[in-house]
Amino acid sequence: MIYNLIIYLYLFGVAVYSRFNEKVRKMWHGERAAFAVLKEKVDPQAKYVWFHAASLGEFEQGRPLMEQLRRNHPEYKILLTFFSPSGYEVRKDYTGADIICYLPLDTPINAIRFLRLVRPVMAFFIKYEFWYNYLHILKHRKVPVYSVSSIFRPDQVFFRWYGRQYGRVLNCFTHFFVQNELSRELLAKIGITCVSVTGDTRFDRVLQIKEEAKQLPVVEEFIRGRGNTADNPPTPPKVFVAGSSWPPDEEIFIRYFREHPEWKLVIAPHVIGEDHLNQIEQKLEGWHVERYTASSSQTPPPSDALGQALIIDCFGKLSSIYRYADVAYIGGGFGVGIHNTVEAAVWGVPVIFGPENKKFQEAQELKACGGGMEISSFEDFAKLMDTFNANPSKIAEAGRAAGNYVSQKAGATSQILHHAFNT
Repeated sequence: MIYNLIIYLYLFGVAVYSRFNEKVRKMWHGERAAFAVLKEKVDPQAKYVWFHAASLGEFEQGRPLMEQLRRNHPEYKILLTFFSPSGYEVRKDYTGADIICYLPLDTPINAIRFLRLVRPVMAFFIKYEFWYNYLHILKHRKVPVYSVSSIFRPDQVFFRWYGRQYGRVLNCFTHFFVQNELSRELLAKIGITCVSVTGDTRFDRVLQIKEEAKQLPVVEEFIRGRGNTADNPPTPPKVFVAGSSWPPDEEIFIRYFREHPEWKLVIAPHVIGEDHLNQIEQKLEGWHVERYTASSSQTPPPSDALGQALIIDCFGKLSSIYRYADVAYIGGGFGVGIHNTVEAAVWGVPVIFGPENKKFQEAQELKACGGGMEISSFEDFAKLMDTFNANPSKIAEAGRAAGNYVSQKAGATSQILHHAFNT
């Protein structure tokens, strides 16, 4: 079969490339070690529910399901697998799963060996995971398999004439829980009707994050101003938070705020490396710039500073930082695609992003409801921010639209688990 040939060629490529790339090397060693992890940790008397997430984003979509499953059905144990190091290395110590490991590549031998060790009673594949051999063996063993928060587009291989053979893998799923009506319609055209439009579990996750968010004294002190106290605060400034920004994003918004220093900038770059951090600081020449991890001074900024900016030079803070924003900007829209918009929208703030957003349903829906705004150039950004500056009520109006959008989309987690355990 062509699929298996491609998998073996990919396996060979990974083995070779792992000698030159650290990320690929971690994946290669992690996949090879997975069977040893399973032999050591699998309890043969336990009933395992298997969750597979390609990377960190898919993990966040699966996390509400795992945690509600743990609360509602403690009789089950949870196995969590990852494909990418960017997921596994960040969440390998996650306490919501009993076993966490890499998923061995989808060769027939690996799939048979893996499933013999785990013997899951149920499996959840998050979003875009369609591993042919694993899924066919699960179907043969009559194990219920669910595709969660999946989304389909007409240009995907399943709906092309040349993808019909591989498209049969979709028949291995017991049920699809898709994000939108278009996905349901596309699946119906190829004869798949076991589909429910439940939306994206990520909305449940960001609401959970909002509830659990911690206050960040460093950010609060930066916004309030050095030397000021909570008992005697000055007039609060407007705060612009840029999340997961890349250099093309930074070129645009820093250029604008150099002419509008009354705003305070909080910049959380996607790549936290010394070279990138230095680039941002150079663009902000003349400003009072602090880094989060070194921001402990009580000294007010010099009077001749052109503006003030706080650079977030560590991970794990961004979802809480958005709470301090008057306006949020989501990076990536001038590259491969925008990052997480709902993580900011949940706080009821307007969300701005670049033009590469067409494949992101939440971005399209945020634009439609007035909570999200697309820009394609510095001129677009300047015009939008000038409108916000002249009409502060526009900020509040767009923020309400963004917050309402997220709250109205919640509830997919409960629907999915109710269906899985009551049908």
